[in-house]
Amino acid sequence: VQLQASGGGLVQAGGSLRLSCTASGSNLDSYTVGWFRQAPGKEREGVSSISSDGGTIYYADSVKGRFTISRNYGKNTVYLDMNSLELEDTAVYYCVADPGPPEINTMTQWGYLSWGQGTLVTVSS
Repeated sequence: VQLQASGGGLVQAGGSLRLSCTASGSNLDSYTVGWFRQAPGKEREGVSSISSDGGTIYYADSVKGRFTISRNYGKNTVYLDMNSLELEDTAVYYCVADPGPPEINTMTQWGYLSWGQGTLVTVSS
C-alpha cells in the first residue's frame, strides 16, 4: 500500500498539529496503521499505532496524554492529533501500515511493511 503523510509544519511549543495518513489505490480499513518519528541524530521511534478495528492502540511513553491516534474509515485516513507539543517532538514523522495485527505494547520498524514519505514537524520555543 502506498501511504501519504501530511500535516507537518512549524508550531510553537505548547501548540497543536494534526497529521494525516492516507493511502492511494488501497483501503486502509484492514491495516494496522502507525506513526514513527526520527529526530536529527536520534534513532527512529515508534510513536503510536492503531489496529484495523481501532480496538488496540499503542502510544510511546513520551507522547502519552498528549497525542491521539484515530481512524476515519469513510475518508480512508488515520490521524495523529498532537497537542502540548514540546521541543523534543521535533522530528520527521512517518506513516506506516501493515496487514497484520499490531505488536503488543511496542512498535518496531520490522512490524510494518509499508512506509510513507515523512512529514517534518518542527516545534519552536
